[in-house]
Amino acid sequence: MAKKMSAKARAAARKQRDKWKTKRWYTIRAPRYPWNYQNIGETIGESDEHIMGRIYEMTQQEFNGDFTKMHVMLRFRVTDTVGQDALTTFVGHHHQTNHIRRQIRRYRGKIDDVLDVVTEDGYLVRIKPLIITQKRVQTSVKQSIRAKTRDVLRGYVAKTTYDSLQVAMLDGSLESEIQNQIKSIYPCRSVVIRKSQLLQEGVSMDQGPTLDEIHAEEARKEAEIKAKKAAALAEAMAEEEAEGDADEAEDVEEDAVEEAAEAEEAPAEEEAVVEEAAEEEAPAEEASSDDVDYSSMTVAELKDLLKAAGKPVSGKKAELIERLQE
Repeated sequence: MAKKMSAKARAAARKQRDKWKTKRWYTIRAPRYPWNYQNIGETIGESDEHIMGRIYEMTQQEFNGDFTKMHVMLRFRVTDTVGQDALTTFVGHHHQTNHIRRQIRRYRGKIDDVLDVVTEDGYLVRIKPLIITQKRVQTSVKQSIRAKTRDVLRGYVAKTTYDSLQVAMLDGSLESEIQNQIKSIYPCRSVVIRKSQLLQEGVSMDQGPTLDEIHAEEARKEAEIKAKKAAALAEAMAEEEAEGDADEAEDVEEDAVEEAAEAEEAPAEEEAVVEEAAEEEAPAEEASSDDVDYSSMTVAELKDLLKAAGKPVSGKKAELIERLQE
């Protein structure tokens, strides 16, 4: 029975669909305005319904390349899908906790607040400002700074659309506006919007390029990049070929010079060989032609020479010498 159950289990496992094969990749894009459907990442899902409402986080440094904002985290929520593109809405940002802690010191004042504001186009946004003073301040000063900050935020946001508010919070213009308004109360070390959160959406504006225009622009840029790469590769190959031809020409020239040098050295070597042979033969000839000093030889040596010459060996030494010199 156990074997039958295991066989059925194996058959069921074979029939089961592989969920990974049914999944596909989606390109996550920032809102149409003011970010022009910027490609900010990718996500995987089985269908459009599975990625709807998904939150995607990234640092501001990754978003726009600002290294001074690497501690700022941006949040985007997927609200729609068009083919392989997942369209998002900016739902807020926040500063990393460890960065905020480093800003607060023992002899500084900390002023924070939570404020809900409504933009011109009806978006309800929760903003949390953080103000750090140069030194410790009294509670009354903190209350004055907090009240002034609220007035500035309400007045600024009421005249601004949500799209413009995103830009103001990320590029620091809203923080600069607050700091300029409260510096008359007490000098501040820093003013930041440490957190923002979209609570309710309002009226969306159809501004900015369409998704088809963005696709066409991306295709054009990709084609330009490919063309530049191909041109650079062709130029590099041409330079390599030119260097190869130059090296080959240098090798041919060197071979010709070496052959010419060898051709010039060959007669000189032959003459040297001939001269050496002549020098070797010359002493032999001179030795044969010069008279031998027989008087320095012994009688026995003289008799040996006479025997070799087939002459008589009798007589005195003077007679033997005369006989050899004949």
